[in-house]
Amino acid sequence: MQGKHLYDYALIRVVPRVEREEFINVGVIISGTKSGFLRGKLHLDQAKLLALDPEADVQMIKENLASFEKICNGSQGPIATMDKASRFRWLTAVRSSVIQTSRPHSGFSDDLDNTLERIFKEYVL
Repeated sequence: MQGKHLYDYALIRVVPRVEREEFINVGVIISGTKSGFLRGKLHLDQAKLLALDPEADVQMIKENLASFEKICNGSQGPIATMDKASRFRWLTAVRSSVIQTSRPHSGFSDDLDNTLERIFKEYVL
C-alpha cells in the first residue's frame, strides 16, 4: 500500500463476568477508511481468562470469537454480507456481552498490515 491511509481500530476484549467489568484484550480489528481494508487478529490467553474467572466457559468464548472473526472476514451470516465499513461499525458497537470492543481509535499508516501487527503486539500479547 502506498501513501498514508486513514484507519480506525478497536481492541477486542473478553469480559468473562460482565457485571465486574474486568477484561483481557484478545485481539484487534482494523478498518482502512477509504482503502477497503478490514482485518482482525485474535489470541485468547486462556490462563489470563481463567485468572479473571476460573469458571469461565472457555469453549463458548472461543466459539464467539470464531464467529466475530468470520464476520470480520465476511464469511458467516447476513452481517458478513455487509460492506466492510458497516461490518466494522457493527462489530465495534457498544454492547454488554462477554465479547466487547474498545471505542474505535483513528490513525494514519503507510502499511495497514504492519500497523495491525504492531497494535496486536502492543496491546494483546
